[in-house]
Amino acid sequence: MDYGLRSIGYGERLLPKSDITLCEQFVLIGSGMIWNIYFAFLALLFGFLFSTVLALGKNSSHMIFNKPSRIFIFIFRGSPLFIQFFFAYDLFIILPKLGIDIELGFITVTVETRWLTKAWLGALIVLFFNTSAYAAEIFYGALRAVPSKDIEAADSFGFSGTKKFKRIIWPTMLRLAWPSYTNEAIFLFHATTLVFFTGFPAWQQRGDAIYYASYFADKTFNPFVPYPIVGLYFIIFTLFIIGVFSVINKRLNKHLLPNERSKLKIRLNLIR
Repeated sequence: MDYGLRSIGYGERLLPKSDITLCEQFVLIGSGMIWNIYFAFLALLFGFLFSTVLALGKNSSHMIFNKPSRIFIFIFRGSPLFIQFFFAYDLFIILPKLGIDIELGFITVTVETRWLTKAWLGALIVLFFNTSAYAAEIFYGALRAVPSKDIEAADSFGFSGTKKFKRIIWPTMLRLAWPSYTNEAIFLFHATTLVFFTGFPAWQQRGDAIYYASYFADKTFNPFVPYPIVGLYFIIFTLFIIGVFSVINKRLNKHLLPNERSKLKIRLNLIR
């Protein structure tokens, strides 16, 4: 009860320093998982929408959409996520602390920038960009794999471009890309552990699961208890992600015959 929501500011302000119990380690590390879930959920939510736009841009024949999409995807897929964290933090530090003034002619709007150096926003932006690039490449491959006969059938029925995309292309793209996108969601959730090792600080000792595991390992001189607890939490939430995405996958394939439905094949990326 004292430590259950400590990572978001509710409960005891000070961490236990002696006589640390197994219960305290489970509860505090579980409290830190709130931040890992926060990073993964919002990055996936907004990244899913942005990656669709990037995939359409890369698939577009217009250079004004094609080139920026290709460059963005190449940069964030071609550089390590760990380096992206440090580069983004240094970039956000350079920005003025009081904000940036944007002149709109009739009014001046000040855009707040000081929160960009905090983990809850700065690290989230990096994860959002990274997963958007990887998911965009997955969706782009699925777009290229949409059967031409489906598009021709839509044309024969007189579907407009918007209706054809909404009813034929986009659902088929999701159905083809979903197994690979599930792996991307799992990887992103695991990648949230990197936030602790980056330059983004934990505000008032409100860190993620790795933050508390590292603290307990230093205080007890026994890393073989807190870190396996972190691993256990991540395994449980990974199974939850697989379950949710499996339900969505069945929904996307419900119109197909049982022998034609694609099943999720989870292949964890050990090195990326």
